[in-house]
Amino acid sequence: MKQIWLLTILILSGYSLQAQELNAKVTVIADQVQGTDPKVFKTLEQSLTEFINTRKWGNDNFDSKEKIDCNLTLIINKNIEGVEGGFQGRISIQATRPVFNTSYTSSLVNFIDKDVAFKYIQFQPIEFNDNRVAGNDALISNLPAIVAYYCYIILGLDYDSFAFKSGTDFFSKAQNIANNAPEFKAISGWKATESQRNRFWLIDQIVNVRFAEMRDVFYKYHRQGMDLMSSDSETARNTINSLFPILQKINNENPSSMWMQFFFNAKSEELQNFLAETPMPDKQKIIQILSVLDVSNAGKYAELLR
Repeated sequence: MKQIWLLTILILSGYSLQAQELNAKVTVIADQVQGTDPKVFKTLEQSLTEFINTRKWGNDNFDSKEKIDCNLTLIINKNIEGVEGGFQGRISIQATRPVFNTSYTSSLVNFIDKDVAFKYIQFQPIEFNDNRVAGNDALISNLPAIVAYYCYIILGLDYDSFAFKSGTDFFSKAQNIANNAPEFKAISGWKATESQRNRFWLIDQIVNVRFAEMRDVFYKYHRQGMDLMSSDSETARNTINSLFPILQKINNENPSSMWMQFFFNAKSEELQNFLAETPMPDKQKIIQILSVLDVSNAGKYAELLR
């Protein structure tokens, strides 16, 4: 009876049973752009927020407490010459997931994509169709494609962190976007030949069998490591410690990969905190490995040995 009453209330109140998955805060910064009314960028910010937070990205229903917190900051640097409403810049993406039985959140994504080019006229709708990524105007469709791509990456990683390889469907959607991305002379970041560290290579490596163990590491790190820390810290720490040699093996077979860098961009600060509480013998072994895997943060890890 209680369930029937609750369902009735939800229907009468207009509550959508198709609850969206993401709780995104979007910020658009365009201080360097001249000749465009700032209200245009505020409208863009609102439109992107609605696009992400009101779209149903998958088949599961999330209640408000289950939504994935994420931040997207679009920094517009300049206009695209000769294109009305054309802009270039970069986008910063952060996403977190809660750690079981704590108030702590663990970073899933902390990444800056520097290859953002798009066209936007004020009040232009932000639209995206998974089955038709490239529209009539590539620059108009590129920004929604980039945002959708990262939304699927976030969802795939979140799902993978709770159940082994459960994010596969989302990764497939991200790869579909990359494979059918808009094309225009100002657009970059989607092709294998443009760079070794772009959107193409990130999703290619996530789904590639050569990196299959990375997803195993990702699951164990979160579900059998971080989520267990409050109830059985010894087992949790042993699990996480066991993952570093696996990461080392993956890197030896696939040196300087995009996927490895992406992982450590999100986890370096958390790993520093983890290592601060790690006994010295284990700490020395792990930091020796990390100094090769996460070169940009090697100095910070080394400071923990002092």
